[in-house]
Amino acid sequence: MASLPDYVAASIPNPVSNRAPWYKNTAPSYAGVFLWVAFYLTIAAPTISQAGVGVCMAGLVVAGLLCFLLYYYAPAMLGMQTGRPLYVVGTSTFGTLGGYVMPGLLMGLLQIGWFAVATSVASTFILKGLHRDSKTLYAVVCVIWAYVLAWVAIKGIRYVAKVAQYLNWVPLVMILIVFWANKDGIPRYHPSPSHANQLGGFLAALTLVIGFFATAGAAGADFGMNNRNRSDVVWGGLTGITLAVIVAGGLPMLSVAGYLGKTGDASGGVPSYDYSTAIASVGALAPLMFFLFAAASVAPTCFCTFIISNSFGTMLPKIPKTISTLAAVTIGMLLAVTGVANNLVGFFVIVGASFGPICGAMTADYILAGYRWSGPREGINWAGYIAWALGFIVGVLDKIPGVPAAWVSLDRPPVLWSFVVGFFVYFALAKLGVRPALLPVTELKAA
Repeated sequence: MASLPDYVAASIPNPVSNRAPWYKNTAPSYAGVFLWVAFYLTIAAPTISQAGVGVCMAGLVVAGLLCFLLYYYAPAMLGMQTGRPLYVVGTSTFGTLGGYVMPGLLMGLLQIGWFAVATSVASTFILKGLHRDSKTLYAVVCVIWAYVLAWVAIKGIRYVAKVAQYLNWVPLVMILIVFWANKDGIPRYHPSPSHANQLGGFLAALTLVIGFFATAGAAGADFGMNNRNRSDVVWGGLTGITLAVIVAGGLPMLSVAGYLGKTGDASGGVPSYDYSTAIASVGALAPLMFFLFAAASVAPTCFCTFIISNSFGTMLPKIPKTISTLAAVTIGMLLAVTGVANNLVGFFVIVGASFGPICGAMTADYILAGYRWSGPREGINWAGYIAWALGFIVGVLDKIPGVPAAWVSLDRPPVLWSFVVGFFVYFALAKLGVRPALLPVTELKAA
């Protein structure tokens, strides 16, 4: 029987003595993810442009619960039970050899996209704060932001983590200020009759939230390894995910609705559903707020770099970590400079399609093992790879040429169906015996 690869055998579980209550780690960490302006910057456009505010808020509640139950809970429980990170517990679903790519390298590759988004959003907000609209200056800011923060992440990520605990309050306060400035217009806002589509707005809320959260859901294993018990996992998720989605997604959505209702843009001309327009409506305080929103993007940018470095350093140990990280940061910077990273909705869909079936397959594996980690599996677990491939196809069905429109219309929201397909395909293949043998866990290091 094969032995464990180095990246698995070398892992050391986080001992219970090092863990803390949910309100000291999981909840604030996840809340910080949703309080990042990239989450809610464009959340109003595909939602309240089609459906009423109440329907879209209901969509956020459902999306928050789905993120907790489907995408976060099983990985977090696996992390809590084993004390080990995602790339280790994922070897039961994808195999020790398969784990190099899924979820190991894939997590790092998608973080390049997140790094590009963070760089693009921060640079855009800096220019808005300066009242400048220059492509050249934007490119310069992107380059400086990318390389300076990449250096900070590599050299001092522990300090960034400490600062991030307090930076969460900055966007929350600003969200409340923008909401208060626009609240009077909320009752006067109504979507244009020509775009009325209640179901479309509801499903758009699910797509945006789940797509944004998918990678963070799988990373629940990394969050869970810092939890003491199931209670920490549950309460950390309900507050840091479900409640955070409602607050960080709902207040900006309501702010945009209030701005449009107050200015009358919803009934004439081309309304702007971008959250930055609601920020600008605050008045003299707006430039400072743009700078503060950009400052709050420091932690997401650094954490993306840190995950990229760990992912490539662990899975590709023969390539110097500095070189692989620098190459990834350069690609992310170029995606930001060229504007590719500006399509947030499209990026969220790709992320959801990529990690939705991973979460689905991991959840099925968790249930099949009796609600615990079964242990690493030898080689490639084709049940996991087939489940992922079919789930990914379903997640990007609307982007595949020649697919009948009727199929695309049924595949809504695609990020949710990608999870469902990943779950049931893995479950069925596992029952049919399409899984390699388990490797002895005695080779794993103890805490």
